[in-house]
Amino acid sequence: MRLVPIAAASLLVAACQPATEAPAPADQAPETAAESTAAQAAAVAESEASVAFNALIEEFEAYRVENSTNARARRGDVEAMGQWDDISREAQAAQTARQAEFLERLEAIDVATLTESEQVSYVVLDYLLKFQVELAQFDTSRTPFMSDSGFFTGPTYAASSTRPRTIEEGEAWIQRLNGIPGVFDQNITWMREGIETGFTQPRIIVDGVISQMESLNDPETLRDMLIAPIDALPEALDEGERTRLRDEAMAAINETVLPAYENLLNFFQGEYYEGSRDTIGISDVPGGREYYQSVTRYHTTLDTSPEEVHQRGLAEVARIRGEMEEVIAETGFEGSFADFLNFLRTDPQFYAETEEELLMHAAYLSKLADDAMPRFFGNLPRLPYGVRAVPATMAPTYTTGRYWPGDPERGIAGGYMVNTYALNQRPLYVLPALTVHEAVPGHHHQIAIARELENVPAFRQQTYITAFGEGWGLYTENLAIDMGLYRTPYEHFGRLTYEMWRACRLVVDTGMHYMGWTREEAEACLLENSALAPHNVRTEVLRYIAWPGQALAYKTGELLMRDLRAEAEERLGENFDIRDFHDTLLQDGAMPLSALEAKMRRWMDEQEAAAAE
Repeated sequence: MRLVPIAAASLLVAACQPATEAPAPADQAPETAAESTAAQAAAVAESEASVAFNALIEEFEAYRVENSTNARARRGDVEAMGQWDDISREAQAAQTARQAEFLERLEAIDVATLTESEQVSYVVLDYLLKFQVELAQFDTSRTPFMSDSGFFTGPTYAASSTRPRTIEEGEAWIQRLNGIPGVFDQNITWMREGIETGFTQPRIIVDGVISQMESLNDPETLRDMLIAPIDALPEALDEGERTRLRDEAMAAINETVLPAYENLLNFFQGEYYEGSRDTIGISDVPGGREYYQSVTRYHTTLDTSPEEVHQRGLAEVARIRGEMEEVIAETGFEGSFADFLNFLRTDPQFYAETEEELLMHAAYLSKLADDAMPRFFGNLPRLPYGVRAVPATMAPTYTTGRYWPGDPERGIAGGYMVNTYALNQRPLYVLPALTVHEAVPGHHHQIAIARELENVPAFRQQTYITAFGEGWGLYTENLAIDMGLYRTPYEHFGRLTYEMWRACRLVVDTGMHYMGWTREEAEACLLENSALAPHNVRTEVLRYIAWPGQALAYKTGELLMRDLRAEAEERLGENFDIRDFHDTLLQDGAMPLSALEAKMRRWMDEQEAAAAE
């Protein structure tokens, strides 16, 4: 599948076009004075472009750190450790203006004159800035939450990843606790503007958020979660100081944080619930169709349309359904497709009886994947990962599994998060596909490798481009066939169920947000074509309703990566090296798909040339 580039013209042009003539020997002078002059002029232009580009990168990186309390905190800024980001309209308007200025300067630079590494940085930065500026016009801060998380889970998530090491850092966490009401107030201001302008989340999403808020409003639950950073202070610190900090933190939680959560719950139950909308598609809000067209291009990184994506999804649904029928025949099952799905959804053999059993299955599969990794990858990250249960406060509306990035500087491993809520909705036959997608060789491997990139701008280490990252996660589900992780026909059907899930995403996301589909029509695509559990289907469709466009990225990226591998295998034959292919694909971090396609074709050219020597 050839993909249409979306961002900068000349994506990796200089690096990706093969030379048409052999270079002159080092001791051979240029043939003419004109050629010498042209070469000198080109060298000057390249040098000037690199100087301008690197100056821009330096300013952009400083700007990113300046506007992110987390980034400053990671650099040891104790003051920033006690703050939250300013999300006021004034702050966001200033950021958009600065981003537009960066974009204007970037596009004045001739990308073809940059070095190969700089070209990758250029195209990633161009993608980020263009869409930051484009999407800013839609004021998405008016809906600062999804179906399963949002600003209100920010404090508890921060608590789980904050590990103060000094008295001063402990005091900063207490300051952060006292700042939670201000964070909530800024978001309430945005949501009130959303109510006034008709840009709200659907009421069906608000129902789930209220349920989460009610769980979080349990005083003991919040105390246990928010005191954790103080309880994690090193025991070597003065005991009296640790006791003081714990007392102050508890006072902040009881006197400041708990009332803030109660006030927020009241806002959701009353004012926001009444102001939310009955419809589910983003096209039903003012400017919604234009917004969806933008997020379609943003999440796919391609110059495509909702209609094109919808048709691609229908084609994939038909293809995968055919492969599913073949697997059913292999099992010897007698009955219809619907009968087989009912068998998978209801037979006790496919379900764990306890949370610990489910986690043990996930952990065992993770170790099988770990064991196979060196056969498929030459470059393995240093950061490990763990298998953990999704926190109980968010589990009822959370997805079946997810990856939480780690932080080696803070001593935090990556997390393969397994949802142990409603065990009769968590079939074991999909667990191999889920495991490789979320842990290795999926998200943990890809994200950890990106964090370890050297001699690149920091934003290259930290940028997550959905089509690249989720495309890779889905690609690894297919790679797990080669790794030997699907041991039964039912697990193969589970893999196809997950692939069908992502194909249906293309159909139902565009269907609901652009073509007027109902929630029931969206759920039917998944229920009738996959073995996904009904609870999973409901939570997934709610996720797509709350997060327009994001679901379009998975299949788009995966299809390109599978096509690139097939092309490389055909072109290189016995010289194809799967480890080199994977390492090359990931070694520059996330990038738009058009740039990835150009890079991998250049790699194929180089491999062919090397084999011919």
